[in-house]
Amino acid sequence: MRIALIHDWVTGLRGGERVLDAIAGRFPDAELHTLLYRPGRTTPSIDQLRIHTSPLDKLPGVDRHYRKLLPLYPWAADRLRPTDCDLVLSISHAVAKSVRISGRTPHLCYCLTPMRYIWDQRDVYLGTGVRRRLATPLISALQRYDRARSSPEQVTRFTAISREVSTRIRNHYGRPSEVVYPPVEIERFQPRNAPPEDFYLLVGAFVPYKREDIVIEAFRQSGRRLVVAGDGPLRDSLSRHSAPNIEFVGRLPDTDLAELMSRCRALLHPQREDFGIVAVEAQAAGRPVIAFGAGGALDTVRPLSLDEPANESPACEPTGVFFPEQNPESLERAIGVFEDNTERFTPASIRHHAESFGRERFLAELDQEIAKTLDAKQKNQ
Repeated sequence: MRIALIHDWVTGLRGGERVLDAIAGRFPDAELHTLLYRPGRTTPSIDQLRIHTSPLDKLPGVDRHYRKLLPLYPWAADRLRPTDCDLVLSISHAVAKSVRISGRTPHLCYCLTPMRYIWDQRDVYLGTGVRRRLATPLISALQRYDRARSSPEQVTRFTAISREVSTRIRNHYGRPSEVVYPPVEIERFQPRNAPPEDFYLLVGAFVPYKREDIVIEAFRQSGRRLVVAGDGPLRDSLSRHSAPNIEFVGRLPDTDLAELMSRCRALLHPQREDFGIVAVEAQAAGRPVIAFGAGGALDTVRPLSLDEPANESPACEPTGVFFPEQNPESLERAIGVFEDNTERFTPASIRHHAESFGRERFLAELDQEIAKTLDAKQKNQ
Protein backbone atom coordinates (compact mmCIF):
# COMPACT_ATOMS: atom_id res chain seq x y z
CA MET A 1 0.00 0.00 0.00
CA ARG A 2 0.94 3.61 -0.53
CA ILE A 3 0.73 5.05 2.97
CA ALA A 4 0.84 8.67 4.12
CA LEU A 5 1.81 9.16 7.76
CA ILE A 6 0.77 12.37 9.53
CA HIS A 7 2.42 13.54 12.75
CA ASP A 8 1.97 16.89 14.49
CA TRP A 9 5.66 17.80 14.74
CA VAL A 10 8.94 15.90 14.77
CA THR A 11 11.38 17.90 16.88
CA GLY A 12 12.49 15.40 19.55
CA LEU A 13 12.10 11.84 20.76
CA ARG A 14 9.12 11.62 23.09
CA GLY A 15 6.27 9.12 23.37
CA GLY A 16 4.54 10.12 20.14
CA GLU A 17 7.77 9.94 18.18
CA ARG A 18 8.46 6.46 19.56
CA VAL A 19 5.08 5.41 18.16
CA LEU A 20 6.02 7.02 14.83
CA ASP A 21 9.36 5.19 14.87
CA ALA A 22 7.64 1.80 15.21
CA ILE A 23 5.24 2.62 12.38
CA ALA A 24 8.06 3.98 10.19
CA GLY A 25 9.92 0.72 10.66
CA ARG A 26 6.80 -1.19 9.64
CA PHE A 27 6.19 1.02 6.57
CA PRO A 28 9.61 2.31 5.43
CA ASP A 29 8.27 3.45 2.04
CA ALA A 30 5.63 5.72 3.54
CA GLU A 31 5.62 9.50 3.21
CA LEU A 32 5.51 11.65 6.34
CA HIS A 33 3.59 14.93 6.53
CA THR A 34 4.26 17.10 9.60
CA LEU A 35 4.06 20.74 10.68
CA LEU A 36 7.73 20.81 11.74
CA TYR A 37 10.69 18.51 11.25
CA ARG A 38 14.24 18.62 12.57
CA PRO A 39 16.46 15.86 11.17
CA GLY A 40 18.65 13.88 13.51
CA ARG A 41 16.57 14.47 16.64
CA THR A 42 14.54 11.27 16.57
CA THR A 43 15.50 7.97 14.92
CA PRO A 44 16.99 6.73 11.62
CA SER A 45 13.68 5.03 10.76
CA ILE A 46 11.92 8.40 10.84
CA ASP A 47 14.71 10.31 9.10
CA GLN A 48 14.69 7.94 6.12
CA LEU A 49 11.04 8.64 5.28
CA ARG A 50 10.09 11.05 2.50
CA ILE A 51 9.11 14.08 4.58
CA HIS A 52 6.84 17.03 3.76
CA THR A 53 6.50 20.00 6.13
CA SER A 54 4.17 22.97 6.52
CA PRO A 55 5.10 26.66 5.99
CA LEU A 56 5.65 26.95 9.75
CA ASP A 57 8.81 24.90 9.33
CA LYS A 58 10.50 27.82 7.57
CA LEU A 59 10.09 30.28 10.46
CA PRO A 60 13.36 31.11 12.26
CA GLY A 61 13.60 29.48 15.69
CA VAL A 62 10.23 27.77 15.29
CA ASP A 63 11.44 24.54 16.91
CA ARG A 64 11.90 26.48 20.17
CA HIS A 65 8.67 28.48 20.02
CA TYR A 66 6.14 26.29 18.21
CA ARG A 67 4.01 25.89 21.34
CA LYS A 68 3.19 29.60 21.07
CA LEU A 69 1.82 29.20 17.54
CA LEU A 70 -1.34 27.29 18.44
CA PRO A 71 -3.66 29.74 16.58
CA LEU A 72 -1.76 28.99 13.36
CA TYR A 73 -1.96 25.20 13.59
CA PRO A 74 -5.23 24.81 11.61
CA TRP A 75 -3.89 27.05 8.84
CA ALA A 76 -0.62 25.10 8.71
CA ALA A 77 -2.39 21.73 8.76
CA ASP A 78 -4.49 22.78 5.76
CA ARG A 79 -1.27 23.27 3.78
CA LEU A 80 -0.37 19.59 4.18
CA ARG A 81 -2.13 17.65 1.42
CA PRO A 82 -1.33 13.93 1.24
CA THR A 83 -2.30 12.64 -2.21
CA ASP A 84 -1.92 9.46 -4.26
CA CYS A 85 -2.11 7.18 -1.25
CA ASP A 86 -4.18 4.14 -0.32
CA LEU A 87 -4.27 4.93 3.41
CA VAL A 88 -3.69 7.92 5.65
CA LEU A 89 -2.45 7.02 9.13
CA SER A 90 -2.27 9.97 11.52
CA ILE A 91 -0.56 9.87 14.90
CA SER A 92 -2.29 12.83 16.48
CA HIS A 93 -2.31 14.84 19.70
CA ALA A 94 -3.04 18.21 18.10
CA VAL A 95 -3.98 18.76 14.42
CA ALA A 96 -2.41 15.82 12.59
CA LYS A 97 -5.80 14.15 12.11
CA SER A 98 -7.15 17.44 10.71
CA VAL A 99 -5.01 17.48 7.55
CA ARG A 100 -7.33 17.68 4.53
CA ILE A 101 -7.84 14.23 3.04
CA SER A 102 -9.68 13.12 -0.06
CA GLY A 103 -13.07 11.67 0.82
CA ARG A 104 -12.14 8.50 -1.06
CA THR A 105 -9.03 7.80 1.05
CA PRO A 106 -9.36 5.71 4.25
CA HIS A 107 -8.01 7.55 7.29
CA LEU A 108 -7.07 5.80 10.53
CA CYS A 109 -6.28 8.15 13.41
CA TYR A 110 -4.09 6.65 16.11
CA CYS A 111 -5.06 9.21 18.72
CA LEU A 112 -2.50 9.99 21.43
CA THR A 113 -5.09 12.37 22.91
CA PRO A 114 -7.48 15.09 21.78
CA MET A 115 -5.75 18.47 22.17
CA ARG A 116 -5.16 18.83 25.91
CA TYR A 117 -4.96 22.62 25.91
CA ILE A 118 -8.44 23.13 24.43
CA TRP A 119 -10.30 20.23 26.06
CA ASP A 120 -9.41 18.44 29.31
CA GLN A 121 -6.51 20.52 30.60
CA ARG A 122 -7.41 24.11 29.77
CA ASP A 123 -7.02 25.18 33.39
CA VAL A 124 -3.60 23.55 33.72
CA TYR A 125 -2.22 25.30 30.63
CA LEU A 126 -4.05 28.64 30.82
CA GLY A 127 -5.08 29.03 34.46
CA THR A 128 -8.41 30.49 35.49
CA GLY A 129 -7.66 34.22 35.44
CA VAL A 130 -7.32 36.95 32.81
CA ARG A 131 -5.20 34.81 30.49
CA ARG A 132 -7.89 32.16 30.37
CA ARG A 133 -10.67 34.69 29.72
CA LEU A 134 -8.69 36.29 26.89
CA ALA A 135 -8.10 32.87 25.35
CA THR A 136 -11.77 31.76 25.54
CA PRO A 137 -12.76 32.88 21.99
CA LEU A 138 -9.71 31.11 20.53
CA ILE A 139 -10.41 27.95 22.53
CA SER A 140 -14.05 27.90 21.38
CA ALA A 141 -13.00 28.33 17.73
CA LEU A 142 -10.41 25.57 18.02
CA GLN A 143 -12.95 23.24 19.64
CA ARG A 144 -15.37 23.77 16.74
CA TYR A 145 -12.55 23.16 14.26
CA ASP A 146 -11.32 20.07 16.11
CA ARG A 147 -14.77 18.54 16.34
CA ALA A 148 -15.55 19.23 12.66
CA ARG A 149 -12.26 17.61 11.59
CA SER A 150 -13.13 14.48 13.60
CA SER A 151 -16.24 13.56 11.61
CA PRO A 152 -16.60 10.19 9.85
CA GLU A 153 -16.08 12.00 6.54
CA GLN A 154 -12.62 13.10 7.70
CA VAL A 155 -11.55 10.25 10.02
CA THR A 156 -12.72 6.80 8.97
CA ARG A 157 -11.75 5.20 12.27
CA PHE A 158 -10.24 6.20 15.61
CA THR A 159 -7.88 4.04 17.65
CA ALA A 160 -6.97 5.19 21.17
CA ILE A 161 -3.77 4.58 23.12
CA SER A 162 -5.63 3.92 26.39
CA ARG A 163 -9.06 3.69 27.97
CA GLU A 164 -8.56 7.25 29.19
CA VAL A 165 -8.09 8.55 25.65
CA SER A 166 -10.94 6.41 24.32
CA THR A 167 -13.26 8.12 26.81
CA ARG A 168 -12.05 11.56 25.70
CA ILE A 169 -12.65 10.69 22.04
CA ARG A 170 -16.21 9.67 22.85
CA ASN A 171 -16.83 12.75 25.01
CA HIS A 172 -15.39 15.35 22.62
CA TYR A 173 -16.03 13.86 19.18
CA GLY A 174 -18.89 11.46 19.76
CA ARG A 175 -16.87 8.69 18.09
CA PRO A 176 -16.14 5.13 19.27
CA SER A 177 -12.57 3.83 19.38
CA GLU A 178 -10.79 0.63 20.20
CA VAL A 179 -7.70 0.66 22.42
CA VAL A 180 -4.28 -0.38 21.13
CA TYR A 181 -1.55 0.31 23.65
CA PRO A 182 1.49 2.07 22.15
CA PRO A 183 4.79 0.23 21.69
CA VAL A 184 7.38 0.20 24.44
CA GLU A 185 10.95 -0.88 23.69
CA ILE A 186 10.99 -3.45 26.45
CA GLU A 187 14.29 -4.93 25.27
CA ARG A 188 16.14 -1.70 26.16
CA PHE A 189 15.52 -2.34 29.86
CA GLN A 190 16.66 -5.12 32.17
CA PRO A 191 16.24 -5.68 35.93
CA ARG A 192 19.42 -5.57 37.99
CA ASN A 193 20.87 -8.56 39.79
CA ALA A 194 21.36 -6.38 42.86
CA PRO A 195 19.18 -4.54 45.37
CA PRO A 196 17.97 -1.06 44.36
CA GLU A 197 19.88 1.98 45.51
CA ASP A 198 18.46 4.43 48.02
CA PHE A 199 16.90 7.00 45.72
CA TYR A 200 13.62 7.59 43.92
CA LEU A 201 13.42 8.67 40.28
CA LEU A 202 11.33 11.29 38.50
CA VAL A 203 11.50 11.54 34.71
CA GLY A 204 10.02 14.87 33.70
CA ALA A 205 9.06 16.79 30.57
CA PHE A 206 8.42 19.90 32.72
CA VAL A 207 5.20 21.06 31.12
CA PRO A 208 2.17 21.98 33.29
CA TYR A 209 0.18 18.73 33.25
CA LYS A 210 3.18 16.56 34.23
CA ARG A 211 2.97 17.95 37.81
CA GLU A 212 6.62 17.54 38.73
CA ASP A 213 5.98 20.25 41.35
CA ILE A 214 4.11 17.72 43.52
CA VAL A 215 7.13 15.44 43.70
CA ILE A 216 9.64 18.24 44.26
CA GLU A 217 7.61 19.60 47.19
CA ALA A 218 7.03 16.17 48.76
CA PHE A 219 10.75 15.35 48.68
CA ARG A 220 11.80 18.83 49.76
CA GLN A 221 9.79 18.22 52.93
CA SER A 222 10.74 14.58 53.53
CA GLY A 223 14.47 14.70 52.90
CA ARG A 224 14.46 11.44 50.91
CA ARG A 225 16.88 11.33 48.00
CA LEU A 226 15.33 12.13 44.61
CA VAL A 227 16.98 12.08 41.17
CA VAL A 228 15.20 14.13 38.50
CA ALA A 229 15.90 13.38 34.82
CA GLY A 230 14.60 15.26 31.79
CA ASP A 231 14.18 18.81 30.62
CA GLY A 232 11.44 21.24 29.63
CA PRO A 233 10.05 24.77 30.05
CA LEU A 234 9.40 24.56 33.82
CA ARG A 235 12.63 22.86 34.86
CA ASP A 236 14.59 25.97 35.88
CA SER A 237 11.84 27.36 38.10
CA LEU A 238 11.37 24.01 39.86
CA SER A 239 15.07 23.44 40.37
CA ARG A 240 15.40 26.85 42.03
CA HIS A 241 12.88 25.73 44.68
CA SER A 242 14.35 22.28 45.31
CA ALA A 243 16.65 21.11 48.13
CA PRO A 244 20.09 19.45 48.53
CA ASN A 245 18.52 15.97 48.58
CA ILE A 246 17.09 16.55 45.07
CA GLU A 247 19.48 16.13 42.13
CA PHE A 248 18.62 17.36 38.63
CA VAL A 249 20.60 15.43 36.00
CA GLY A 250 19.00 16.84 32.83
CA ARG A 251 18.14 14.98 29.67
CA LEU A 252 19.98 11.66 29.51
CA PRO A 253 20.81 9.29 26.62
CA ASP A 254 18.47 6.30 26.45
CA THR A 255 21.09 3.89 27.76
CA ASP A 256 21.87 6.08 30.78
CA LEU A 257 18.20 6.56 31.61
CA ALA A 258 17.54 2.81 31.37
CA GLU A 259 20.44 2.15 33.75
CA LEU A 260 19.16 4.81 36.18
CA MET A 261 15.69 3.24 36.14
CA SER A 262 17.08 -0.18 37.05
CA ARG A 263 18.87 1.28 40.10
CA CYS A 264 16.08 3.37 41.66
CA ARG A 265 13.79 2.27 44.50
CA ALA A 266 10.73 3.32 42.47
CA LEU A 267 9.64 5.68 39.72
CA LEU A 268 7.40 8.61 40.67
CA HIS A 269 4.55 9.27 38.21
CA PRO A 270 2.50 12.26 39.45
CA GLN A 271 0.61 13.20 36.26
CA ARG A 272 -2.71 12.15 34.81
CA GLU A 273 -1.15 10.64 31.74
CA ASP A 274 -2.69 9.70 28.41
CA PHE A 275 -0.81 6.40 28.56
CA GLY A 276 2.60 6.87 30.19
CA ILE A 277 5.41 5.06 28.38
CA VAL A 278 7.93 5.99 31.08
CA ALA A 279 5.91 4.06 33.68
CA VAL A 280 6.08 0.93 31.52
CA GLU A 281 9.80 1.44 30.89
CA ALA A 282 10.49 1.54 34.62
CA GLN A 283 8.53 -1.68 35.07
CA ALA A 284 10.52 -3.25 32.21
CA ALA A 285 13.59 -2.46 34.33
CA GLY A 286 11.94 -4.35 37.20
CA ARG A 287 11.13 -1.29 39.27
CA PRO A 288 7.71 -0.39 40.77
CA VAL A 289 5.83 2.81 40.02
CA ILE A 290 4.21 5.16 42.53
CA ALA A 291 1.55 6.82 40.39
CA PHE A 292 -1.41 9.14 40.54
CA GLY A 293 -4.29 6.67 40.26
CA ALA A 294 -5.98 8.02 37.13
CA GLY A 295 -5.54 8.16 33.37
CA GLY A 296 -3.15 5.82 31.62
CA ALA A 297 -1.69 4.49 34.87
CA LEU A 298 -4.91 2.51 35.31
CA ASP A 299 -3.93 0.56 32.18
CA THR A 300 -0.19 0.23 32.81
CA VAL A 301 0.28 -0.25 36.58
CA ARG A 302 -1.11 -3.11 38.65
CA PRO A 303 -1.63 -1.47 42.06
CA LEU A 304 -0.92 -2.89 45.47
CA SER A 305 -4.04 -3.89 47.38
CA LEU A 306 -3.70 -4.00 51.15
CA ASP A 307 -7.04 -5.80 51.36
CA GLU A 308 -5.77 -8.87 49.51
CA PRO A 309 -3.12 -11.36 50.67
CA ALA A 310 0.14 -11.68 48.79
CA ASN A 311 -0.27 -13.78 45.65
CA GLU A 312 2.46 -16.12 44.46
CA SER A 313 1.45 -15.82 40.80
CA PRO A 314 3.60 -13.30 38.85
CA ALA A 315 0.49 -12.44 36.80
CA CYS A 316 -1.22 -11.11 39.93
CA GLU A 317 1.58 -9.50 41.92
CA PRO A 318 1.51 -5.69 42.23
CA THR A 319 3.74 -3.46 40.13
CA GLY A 320 3.09 -0.17 41.91
CA VAL A 321 1.16 1.97 44.38
CA PHE A 322 -1.50 4.54 43.54
CA PHE A 323 -2.12 7.84 45.32
CA PRO A 324 -5.60 9.36 45.00
CA GLU A 325 -4.96 13.12 45.03
CA GLN A 326 -2.47 15.28 43.14
CA ASN A 327 -0.79 16.88 46.13
CA PRO A 328 2.44 16.29 48.10
CA GLU A 329 0.63 14.86 51.12
CA SER A 330 -1.14 12.15 49.12
CA LEU A 331 2.12 11.23 47.38
CA GLU A 332 3.96 11.12 50.71
CA ARG A 333 1.41 8.69 52.14
CA ALA A 334 1.77 6.44 49.07
CA ILE A 335 5.55 6.39 49.45
CA GLY A 336 5.04 5.32 53.07
CA VAL A 337 2.75 2.48 51.98
CA PHE A 338 5.34 1.40 49.42
CA GLU A 339 8.17 1.41 51.96
CA ASP A 340 6.07 -0.65 54.39
CA ASN A 341 5.41 -3.27 51.70
CA THR A 342 8.61 -3.47 49.64
CA GLU A 343 8.67 -7.27 49.93
CA ARG A 344 5.46 -7.41 47.85
CA PHE A 345 7.29 -6.06 44.76
CA THR A 346 9.51 -8.50 42.87
CA PRO A 347 11.53 -7.40 39.81
CA ALA A 348 10.70 -10.55 37.83
CA SER A 349 6.93 -10.17 38.13
CA ILE A 350 7.11 -6.43 37.44
CA ARG A 351 9.15 -7.12 34.30
CA HIS A 352 6.69 -9.86 33.27
CA HIS A 353 3.83 -7.35 33.42
CA ALA A 354 5.72 -4.83 31.27
CA GLU A 355 6.41 -7.37 28.54
CA SER A 356 2.75 -7.28 27.46
CA PHE A 357 3.34 -3.76 26.07
CA GLY A 358 6.05 -4.66 23.52
CA ARG A 359 6.47 -3.50 19.91
CA GLU A 360 5.49 -6.73 18.13
CA ARG A 361 2.15 -6.78 19.96
CA PHE A 362 1.55 -3.17 18.92
CA LEU A 363 2.32 -3.79 15.24
CA ALA A 364 0.09 -6.88 15.09
CA GLU A 365 -2.84 -4.98 16.64
CA LEU A 366 -2.20 -1.96 14.40
CA ASP A 367 -2.39 -4.22 11.33
CA GLN A 368 -5.82 -5.34 12.52
CA GLU A 369 -6.94 -1.72 12.94
CA ILE A 370 -5.72 -0.88 9.42
CA ALA A 371 -7.67 -3.82 7.99
CA LYS A 372 -10.83 -2.68 9.82
CA THR A 373 -10.33 0.87 8.50
CA LEU A 374 -9.98 -0.28 4.90
CA ASP A 375 -13.02 -2.50 5.29
CA ALA A 376 -15.12 0.28 6.83
CA LYS A 377 -14.23 2.70 4.03
CA GLN A 378 -15.04 0.14 1.37
CA LYS A 379 -18.45 -0.56 2.90
CA ASN A 380 -19.32 3.16 3.01
CA GLN A 381 -18.42 3.87 -0.62
